[in-house]
Amino acid sequence: MMIGQLSKLSGIGIETIRFYERRGLLSPASRKSSGYRQYDEQSIVRIKFIKTAKDLGFTLDDIKDLLSLKVRKESQCSKVQSKAQKKLQETREKISNLKKIEGILESLVDTCKQRSPTLECPILDSLKGESL
Repeated sequence: MMIGQLSKLSGIGIETIRFYERRGLLSPASRKSSGYRQYDEQSIVRIKFIKTAKDLGFTLDDIKDLLSLKVRKESQCSKVQSKAQKKLQETREKISNLKKIEGILESLVDTCKQRSPTLECPILDSLKGESL
């Protein structure tokens, strides 16, 4: 299939496909005599893998590592588990930080006197670092 078909079937843009090729996430396509890239069904599988991994928060470098582990016969599942465990810890830390931010924002919203002039706005003051 050509790049346009791959784009349509995988749900990602043509430039993203080319970007994935440049980053080594997607194997370079063979070329027809006309110079057009020619992709196989495995390209769709790989793109779906990349999309799912991205949705789980893995970076493109992480995904490249995971893909390389997938194709090496000597690779152990424990290496993949270790990478997933690291991502889980990073996610928990982000959730913790987001909860702190949520608490601060709730507090700021509660202290806001809606009819006050903006010169006295506690939310704007906190963004200047004055009331936290």
